[in-house]
Amino acid sequence: MNKSKWIVGLTTVIALYHFLSVAQVHTFFGLFVPANVHLAISISSAMALIFLLLPAGGKKHGEDTEAEGRFRRVPWYDWALMASGLTSAGFVVFFHETVLDYGEYGFLDTKGIILATMLAVPILEAVRRTTGLALPIIILFMVGITVFQNYLPGLLYGQGFALSNLLYSAYMGDAGIFGLPLGIAANIVIVFLVFGALMEGAGASRWFMEMALALTGWSRGGPAKAAVVASAMFGSISGSPSGNSATTGVFTIPMMKKIGYTPAFAAAVEAVASTGGIILPPVMGAIAFIMAEWIDTTYTAIVIAAAVPASLYYLIVFVSVHLQARKDGIEAIPRSELPKFWPVFINGWYFLLPIAVLIYFLVIKTYPPGIAGIYTCIAVVLVSFIAGRGNWLTPARLIKAFDEGVRRWITVAAITAAVGIMIGALELSGVGIKVSRFIVDLAGGDLTLTLILVGLVSLIVGMGLDATPAYITLATLMAPALIQLDVPPIAAHLFVVYWGLASFYTPPTCIAVFVTSSIAGSKVWETGWEAVRLGIAAFLIPFAFVFNTGLLMEGSIDKILIGVLTATVGAVLLAGGIRGYMLGLLNVVQRLVLFGGGLLLIAPGIVLPLAGLGASLLMLTPNLMKLRPARGQRS
Repeated sequence: MNKSKWIVGLTTVIALYHFLSVAQVHTFFGLFVPANVHLAISISSAMALIFLLLPAGGKKHGEDTEAEGRFRRVPWYDWALMASGLTSAGFVVFFHETVLDYGEYGFLDTKGIILATMLAVPILEAVRRTTGLALPIIILFMVGITVFQNYLPGLLYGQGFALSNLLYSAYMGDAGIFGLPLGIAANIVIVFLVFGALMEGAGASRWFMEMALALTGWSRGGPAKAAVVASAMFGSISGSPSGNSATTGVFTIPMMKKIGYTPAFAAAVEAVASTGGIILPPVMGAIAFIMAEWIDTTYTAIVIAAAVPASLYYLIVFVSVHLQARKDGIEAIPRSELPKFWPVFINGWYFLLPIAVLIYFLVIKTYPPGIAGIYTCIAVVLVSFIAGRGNWLTPARLIKAFDEGVRRWITVAAITAAVGIMIGALELSGVGIKVSRFIVDLAGGDLTLTLILVGLVSLIVGMGLDATPAYITLATLMAPALIQLDVPPIAAHLFVVYWGLASFYTPPTCIAVFVTSSIAGSKVWETGWEAVRLGIAAFLIPFAFVFNTGLLMEGSIDKILIGVLTATVGAVLLAGGIRGYMLGLLNVVQRLVLFGGGLLLIAPGIVLPLAGLGASLLMLTPNLMKLRPARGQRS
């Protein structure tokens, strides 16, 4: 067996282990597996794969090399790191009673300190290899503050803790390596990453693309609108903005360029639309389940709260695409060249069944997310056999889906374990609370200024991280500052999610833009700034739902209806102001007024929205007057 097949076999075993563990199959045989034992096995498997697959230089192996089964020779230091991590985690697995004794003592002896260090170092190196230097530096900075706190000035001053206390917190604490973040990765995220891979393997991404073209392709800018719809539908499932950009972008970007959109605009549309899947129910790239666990609420509450803001996000992108098509004179694709809706729908309607199964088990049966995800994965496999033979999830395709899902998961596992070290340090030192207080004090207790500061920090912290670890990091560091000012927890967490995800298309990191610009052949910076204009909703909508919780479906019916209606109109006006077109070309003054009017319409209450609507209508009157003679002549 060549090395490639050996790795695929390992990823398959890892996937099956996690599915069986989440399903609690071992309980049928009278076996009890403690949580930290399960998580020790989980992080061990993730680290092993990372050190086998990723060299220290950070350059991943090419697909052609993997296909031929030729992997690099693993150097001695990678074997040493792997052995170090496996030894420490193995101690938790095989000597669990001794580990429990540490919990009773409240400290680590020399052996415990060595074991904790042997696990922490490989985890931080694994994170560096999968994400770069940014997150390890942040974690080590927080660790340094905890250890040397008694030497630091002002806000950061504290009693200071010995390294042994810190390692105890990391190795034994409920908020350490084996804490909630890694638990979410091992019990929820891996299931839904495999679910996304199964849907892709069954042909769901192609069907979503064809459905989107059938629904929107006949209108002006149809392929761009199809990109928005398809990326929204599949992005929520896949959980990877960059992966979704590559999957749907290879279809949509060439089509957008063909009908007249510039390469930069086409790439920006795909990047922004793919990124938005993280905020779109029902799956939200697994963030919905993590958030529910984090703030101790129901999955249903998260989905309901996230629905309107996500719709506004996509509305601005969709309208922007349409207005740009009108502005550039892009014609619609003839219907004869497009797939017909009903044949396409009938050919793949069954791909909606797994989504229905997921909602049924999560919302109606209120099963834990991991269990619901397993039932959903089973549904995908069964549904694939309704499709043509080419979409059947045969054992070979199942193994491929397991491999793809696990390879995406190992990064999340390493990061969540490392974030556990940071959370443990923050809880030990109290710096997390101090940072929140510092932000609030810096803003003078003003909510608007606090939101701006939290948003900017969230954007910076989110750069270079994947969606799930970015959210976990921001939920730890930034969300408490907003909650301290009485912002509802759901609103606070959604706020940092929106600003954090914007880093996927905001220069200089803009990972999703790197993917789409390479497909489009456009310049990264030009594409990135175009994406910022298209995705401006990620920066503005969070302010709207913090100040107007009716957009989160909270409050009286009239408050919700008025908030949704005015925000919808405001989203359209914002798109017009940004694109410089609505009922005709807009001059600078008109654009500014429409943009400002859109902001006022998104604001809470009645007075400000009415003022914004009145000013916008006044600015649009000249364009409306120009349209009347033209329409009269046509008639």
